[in-house]
Amino acid sequence: MNPLATFRIALASLGANKLRSGLTLLGIVIGVSAVISLMAIGQGVQQAITSNIESLGTNLLFVQPGDSFQGGVGGGAGSAGTLTLEDAYALEDAVFAPLVKSVAPEIRASAQVSAGRNNTFVQIIGVTPEYEDVRNSPVEDGQFVTAGQLANNSQVAVLGATINETLFGNRDPLGQPIRINGRQFEVIGTLKSKGGGFFGSLDSQILVPITTAYYRINSQRTTHGEISVDSINVQMPDIASMDSGMRQVATVLRLRHHITGDDDFVITNQQQTIETLEETTSTFVIFLGAIAGISLLVGGIGIMNIMLVSVTERTREIGIRKAMGAKRRDILLQFMSEATLLSLGGGAAGVMAGASVAGLLNGRPLLGNNPMQTAFSWDIALLALGVSAAIGLFFGIYPAMRAASLHPIDALRYE
Repeated sequence: MNPLATFRIALASLGANKLRSGLTLLGIVIGVSAVISLMAIGQGVQQAITSNIESLGTNLLFVQPGDSFQGGVGGGAGSAGTLTLEDAYALEDAVFAPLVKSVAPEIRASAQVSAGRNNTFVQIIGVTPEYEDVRNSPVEDGQFVTAGQLANNSQVAVLGATINETLFGNRDPLGQPIRINGRQFEVIGTLKSKGGGFFGSLDSQILVPITTAYYRINSQRTTHGEISVDSINVQMPDIASMDSGMRQVATVLRLRHHITGDDDFVITNQQQTIETLEETTSTFVIFLGAIAGISLLVGGIGIMNIMLVSVTERTREIGIRKAMGAKRRDILLQFMSEATLLSLGGGAAGVMAGASVAGLLNGRPLLGNNPMQTAFSWDIALLALGVSAAIGLFFGIYPAMRAASLHPIDALRYE
């Protein structure tokens, strides 16, 4: 029997029981669409996190306080106030750290902020003027923190996009007063929206001069009376200079802290953060795909069930075909073709359904106010289609072999 005839007979057999075939097809459709849509969501989350971090620049080093060695450059991140504002300024030394392009220390604190009747609890970041370029945080309106405001401990603030909307709505905030922990500040600028909202987006934060953050909001000194900072952002000229730059920064801090044993700080770079997150999110994406794959397995069991029923119902038909000269392989191919048609048809419909679901979810605020990002991949779609076809073949083999092994006389006697 030629392949075209086999295909036409398979279509006719499936068409004879439309409802049953449709329900079996639905199992594969749900399985494939679940795999594609969940993988699209997982990959979208992965891309959103990566792009959000890369938007800060891939040539950044992060120096944080640490209290014990845990591998890498520096110690393990800790809460001890071992980094100071003077440490940050020392890293700009052209002799000991010539690769350092710019330095931006931070002090972080949480505070109650109000403007008129609107109030909220937000994170305040004390920054220097260099922070705008180092952390790629340009202003939308107004100006950023200046050196003069830093020197004068000025009570001025730059609002993130989300906080600006929360406190002022559609009103112009520039020049308007806000109160941070009961102290009055003047709004001098607003930041451009970064979107995403992952890992403490600046959209939900307020920036003030670092000296103001220390003296007015959250004073924290070291045992020697110096101003402690929570982290130091160090910008390098390019990615190629990151390793050498890390060694130079570590050398400067070891000299300043008179370290002879384990370091009291930890240095990480942006690329390491991205790689770690990609590994974590890749595991998450695979986990999502594995869960969705279970529904494909269930769909395959449904195909086996319908094919076994079909073999039982068509026992006399099989006997007649064998009596008329049909070979064992013809019967085998016939039933395997029907199983493959079911799985491929369901797979194709599932790909379209999964792509549609991914497209509908893309950009919609599914969780909170942050829009969901999805990433449909044709590689995943083709893989899911191939797996659905393989499942159809696998679960169709036993019913097909059972049909092919029927003796024609026994089949003809079957009632």
